[in-house]
Amino acid sequence: MEKVVIVGTGCAGLTAAIYAARANFSPLVLEGHEPGGQLSTTTLVENFPGFPDGIDGPQLIMNMKSQAERFGARFSFAQLQDFEPQPDHLRLKIDDAWMESRTLIIASGASAKWLGLENEKQMVGHGLTSCATCDGAFYRNVPVCVIGGGDSAAEEATFLTRFASKVYLIHRRDSLRASKIMADRALANPKIELIWDTTPTRYIADDAGEMRAVQLRNVKTGEERELEVKCVFVAIGHTPNTVPFRGKLDMDENGYLLQKTGTHTNIPGVFAAGDVADHVYRQAVTAAGEGCAAALDAEKYLANFEH
Repeated sequence: MEKVVIVGTGCAGLTAAIYAARANFSPLVLEGHEPGGQLSTTTLVENFPGFPDGIDGPQLIMNMKSQAERFGARFSFAQLQDFEPQPDHLRLKIDDAWMESRTLIIASGASAKWLGLENEKQMVGHGLTSCATCDGAFYRNVPVCVIGGGDSAAEEATFLTRFASKVYLIHRRDSLRASKIMADRALANPKIELIWDTTPTRYIADDAGEMRAVQLRNVKTGEERELEVKCVFVAIGHTPNTVPFRGKLDMDENGYLLQKTGTHTNIPGVFAAGDVADHVYRQAVTAAGEGCAAALDAEKYLANFEH
């Protein structure tokens, strides 16, 4: 019988692992399909407290992992496929084998939706990103573009005007899906130029492998053109990694886990932390805070089983 099983090794999962390990629970941490979470695809992280000169995303994740291991956390590349709540514990199906645990901390994160263009994976972190608040400050006084038409696209475009010389907002339709207040704010901003009825077809890198331009196609006329930008911000949403929990844990209409009090879910002993439950802030530091809270909530819950 495990005491704590943690799903995910982003900031939330690793912080939960540090706290659970220091509480002497020797947590089992499942790395899953995207070890390190979204930070593992980020180059420089400048907004995580304690690193005045910034730190590489993968390095920050490695530091957290070795910190958790130092206190006794165990790591496995296994994936959680299913779980069954029992009266006083949980049955977990991990890589086709069933095991038991008193608690489960779900920190499986959310995956950014991408466009699926040919050289997309290579360009992530080299002028292609899905987080304006993470990376906007790197693109001062240069042109950038945002892809999308919802609230997050309008919000990110507005945010980026603080840094970029020009922000192109590219949308495949002829009107924004964003709420009126967010759309009006973007449309009124002199630094934002809307490009309607258009989709990107290709990212164009310079000789150093950094973003130079994006190839655009007008969906009505079929006309193609190149738009010179230093960064492309894809803002077409995120997909929470919650497939194994459907029908068992309460979720909102987009599949994000719902927390009742603190990090508790609707099933006793199951806790949710980080981007898997947070579609508002989605920052490394807020995920880390939730990971800490989940481990503390699990510790309190486990006190019921101490004799």
